[in-house]
Amino acid sequence: MLGEIAALGGLFLAAFGAATILPFQSEVVFVGLQLGNAAPVLLIVLVASIGNVLGAVVNYYLGLWLEHFRHRRWFPITEAQLEKAQRIYARWGVWTLLMSWAPLGDAFTVLAGVMRTNLVLFTLLVTLAKTGRYIALAWITAAASGG
Repeated sequence: MLGEIAALGGLFLAAFGAATILPFQSEVVFVGLQLGNAAPVLLIVLVASIGNVLGAVVNYYLGLWLEHFRHRRWFPITEAQLEKAQRIYARWGVWTLLMSWAPLGDAFTVLAGVMRTNLVLFTLLVTLAKTGRYIALAWITAAASGG
């Protein structure tokens, strides 16, 4: 029982970190736990999804905070890059959050904060995208391992 809690705690931290701007990857931990039968697959998907969504919420609030500093010399992206991202977001809007599961999807979650997206809508779309990715990963892992 304690081993399962520790494994799931590690997965939560990996998934949380992977959703932020930090260079973490949760897929290896996820697949390892699934293949090692560390916990029921549904629980692994749930823990990874919650961690990943909460990490995206951190990005959202980072976007809210960072936008106040956009004219500072040290701001991490240029004014042109920010304007381009805002044009894309203005065109495709909150639907870009359905790509939040992808490698560069974290940028969309930060941009959603910059653009002051409704937090409830943000959370629903990000949860759908990120949980869908973990369900797909669990299915692919099961199919590849014959289980």
